[in-house]
Amino acid sequence: MKTVKRLQLSGLIVMLVLASACRQKPKDGLTDTYTSGVIAIAADESFRPIVQEEIDVFEGLFPLAGIVPRYVTEVEAVNLLLKDSLRLAITSRRLTPEEMNSFNSRKFFPQEIKIATDGLALITNRSNPDTLISVKDFRRILTGDAGRWKDIYPLSRLGDIRLVFDNKNSSTVRFAVDSIAGGAPLSNQVKALKTNREVIDYVAHTPDAMGVIGVNWLSDRNDSTGLSFSKEVRVMSVSAADKATPADSYKPYQAYLFYGDYPLARSIYVLLNDPRSALPWGFASFLASDRGQRIILKSGLVPATQPVRVVNVKDE
Repeated sequence: MKTVKRLQLSGLIVMLVLASACRQKPKDGLTDTYTSGVIAIAADESFRPIVQEEIDVFEGLFPLAGIVPRYVTEVEAVNLLLKDSLRLAITSRRLTPEEMNSFNSRKFFPQEIKIATDGLALITNRSNPDTLISVKDFRRILTGDAGRWKDIYPLSRLGDIRLVFDNKNSSTVRFAVDSIAGGAPLSNQVKALKTNREVIDYVAHTPDAMGVIGVNWLSDRNDSTGLSFSKEVRVMSVSAADKATPADSYKPYQAYLFYGDYPLARSIYVLLNDPRSALPWGFASFLASDRGQRIILKSGLVPATQPVRVVNVKDE
């Protein structure tokens, strides 16, 4: 009799465990919640410093949550989202109508949340004495109309302009083609490396180089005013006028991004496809929250919702 009762009790326990597991595990197999679990996200590599800082703080606040970032090109980040390989991507653009239709046809209705304004920085070697450039002249370099430094600065002693980007499929290349070159193909002399860090290293060791990178790669985290950039390279001042002058040229300081004076500004978006409102939504909400926006503010970028305290800017 005791043996029978033990068997009945064991069977009841097994049934309860199975029933509990069935209730806890959704049909899609995902078990993360708004503040717990482990998920992968994709982020444009040009936003790596700020995204990693946001992840570190979020995981500190929610110890049961784990965010595994994949720092990839913008093209790959969007493709991973489209393939449902992950549920959150951080990019510099919104979804196209075709991409949105692809989601909608599968009964998905993704969200697009702007979290910051970023800038593209034009960097040169510290030995290069020319520090001002117009968008018009930058366009000439991109399209090949200006291939030597003398084409832009007649008195320059430098040779060919060695223009480098982070990656051929990056958001910086897309911005250059769409927003600066007007859709025209880039010059064959333009080179692509792999990461923003590689661009900085290349420019720091190549006197006639010019690099194009995300501003958050240059911000000095130890400077609370946001007015210091990396000392490895020189950050150029850019003018929207046809001819750049000190009076109308601006560096990508936070204040100039905020007021729209810096002409190479772009937005940062969270692209979210999380119908369960689980951990991807939790992290996206954190990015848009007061705490998440303060991290963006401290990084030197312009938060989407947090007020910016404008600091008096003095160029070096």
